[in-house]
Amino acid sequence: MSETKPFRLTESVKAAGCASKLSPAALDKVLGKLPRQHDPNVLVGFDHADDAGVYQIAPDQALVQTVDFFTPVVDDPHIFGQIAATNALSDVYAMGGRPVTSLALVCFPEKADLEILERILAGGLSKMIEAGCTVIGGHSIRDEETKFGYAVTGLIDPKKVLANAGAKPGDTLLFTKALGTGVISTAIKKGKADPAWIDAAVQSMTTLNKKAAAVIQQGNIHIHAMTDVTGFGMIGHAREMALASDVSFVLQADGIPALPGALECIRAGYIPGGLNNNRDFAECVVDYADGVPQDLRTLLFDPQTAGGLLISVASEDTAKLAQSLNAAGVSAVKIGEVLARTKPLIMIR
Repeated sequence: MSETKPFRLTESVKAAGCASKLSPAALDKVLGKLPRQHDPNVLVGFDHADDAGVYQIAPDQALVQTVDFFTPVVDDPHIFGQIAATNALSDVYAMGGRPVTSLALVCFPEKADLEILERILAGGLSKMIEAGCTVIGGHSIRDEETKFGYAVTGLIDPKKVLANAGAKPGDTLLFTKALGTGVISTAIKKGKADPAWIDAAVQSMTTLNKKAAAVIQQGNIHIHAMTDVTGFGMIGHAREMALASDVSFVLQADGIPALPGALECIRAGYIPGGLNNNRDFAECVVDYADGVPQDLRTLLFDPQTAGGLLISVASEDTAKLAQSLNAAGVSAVKIGEVLARTKPLIMIR
């Protein structure tokens, strides 16, 4: 008597999570050709590849708007929904904003089990409730591949926007969370991930950046720039911040945090296509010291889902910020420093 093979979300799609995004090279080529709109209320547009747009609606208030959706990174529908919501909310937190409303985006096969869709939506809603962000509607279409996410709107004080631009020579670079969700998701898709690796990756991908944002929004620490590390990997997002700020970065190889199993996945060859796209696009701005291991070099380009915050903070406030984040239950480690603009743009030492 034959057994029916259990349905796995990750097997039903070609690429998992943020690894399913278009390559940065393709986006850069297309966006660079678009005309710029001139609206004085646009405080942050897509000029510097920021995490979200910011639009001023009053002297002391602005909207933060973002959208993010992707294919499954795990097989459990409820957890996938949680991860998608966490990832979409992150862009608002990365700008220093507070998410208030969201719209769900659903792509789902016409003949698939609707119970799966219900669990995805329930998982997403649970994280929106945790964030204090109200789901007020959404849109769905038929699609052979399942995709899910949200368009999120937040509020922010126009004078407290944290964009890519603003990092200053002498700043310290702090990073929350650890790298490796892309390669671990690829191992999950291939059925090769150790349960402990999956648990650590899921814990990371379902942890909101809400606590970190709350510490940062206290306003008594000089934070000059911030971004979240997601689909373009650490190097891709560091490149955007460095270019927007007209500075260079030095990253400390031994300070880069990796999720359990991440380096093992790389050595086993579980490399998502998005990682290769990121590397092809951005490695030209990177210089490595001779002793930097090959697996760590690869990890720096891994596309992250619901990744951590990369923070450029004044050196005199580094210890205070790290202590405040750690006290709030947020892992925050020093991974590098900001230098005056030089070549190469990013150095790994």
